[in-house]
Amino acid sequence: MIKVTRDHAGAMRSASGWGIALALMAILAGPARADGTIPPNQSPHDLVNALHAAFGLHHARAVHSKGVMLEGSFTPEPAAQTLTKAPIFAGGSLPVVARFSLFAGIPDLPDTNGAAPPCGLAIKIKAADGLDYDLASDQHNGFIVATSDEFAAFLRDVAASGPDAAHPTAVEQFLASHPIAKVFIASLTTPASYAEATYFGINSFKWTNAKGQSVYVRYRYVPRAGEHYLTPDELKAQGPNYLQEEILARIAKGPVTFDWYAQIAEPGDKIEDPSIVWPESRKLVKLGSFTFAKRPDDPVMADKGFLVLPGEFHPGIEPADPMLLLRSQAYPISFGERQ
Repeated sequence: MIKVTRDHAGAMRSASGWGIALALMAILAGPARADGTIPPNQSPHDLVNALHAAFGLHHARAVHSKGVMLEGSFTPEPAAQTLTKAPIFAGGSLPVVARFSLFAGIPDLPDTNGAAPPCGLAIKIKAADGLDYDLASDQHNGFIVATSDEFAAFLRDVAASGPDAAHPTAVEQFLASHPIAKVFIASLTTPASYAEATYFGINSFKWTNAKGQSVYVRYRYVPRAGEHYLTPDELKAQGPNYLQEEILARIAKGPVTFDWYAQIAEPGDKIEDPSIVWPESRKLVKLGSFTFAKRPDDPVMADKGFLVLPGEFHPGIEPADPMLLLRSQAYPISFGERQ
């Protein structure tokens, strides 16, 4: 396993923007083979070890370490039953537990740090039959590349692009030939509040209704409070814990609500390529709404025991993107370590 030095940790905490993104990727890349090729079929353990290499060894999450837990409810919309036979859409309101978080696996990372975005929103719906329906999303529509192999290639190029590398560096050449990755890095934003960002489930699911009709969908969570993203100058003026402090102050005055939508794919849309954003002309079907109203009675224990498995199969809902299966295999490893 790659070891993180004090220099790595210092660089992670002090860098910003592109600098921290590239520093992170260089650490994540790990050692290549002697011939420079990429080891295939990296395991879930490899992924968790790489995250610890980037962010340090600690008894917290390997990624999205800093976050805040909330509780509330989910209220379904009847239109959801036209798409899926999943029982969570057939009844009334259900309890939920949710967690807003920063991306990086650094528990004390300032909210203003360049490694913070994209923010995340994870939700666990407690179904009436005792099953959990887990949802994971990020505050960015789309992923940096199309496949895990391509992602590995990007990481290797970053690893070869240190401060002494000649220009154009390997990562500069990669970004020049991969415009989607270049746009991804350049377009990351930071919200004024966890409650004022739209969150996207970047991976696709296959939904099947009671008639046996199937569609492919991606999830979207739209804030009732509207969207508000900070300029660089506005971000500099914020405190190191402003996102957590703001959301807790907000729910003390009243609940926070998000509307859950399914974006419906059309023929030709990329189902297994999370880097391709589906057009905004694609139909959005409102599935229901989430209302977050309070903190758990014991926020520390709730946070420690919170595990989401976004790639789980349910009646009428199955993962269509292979990346979901890897995520559901890697998350329990990190969960076990933090216990």
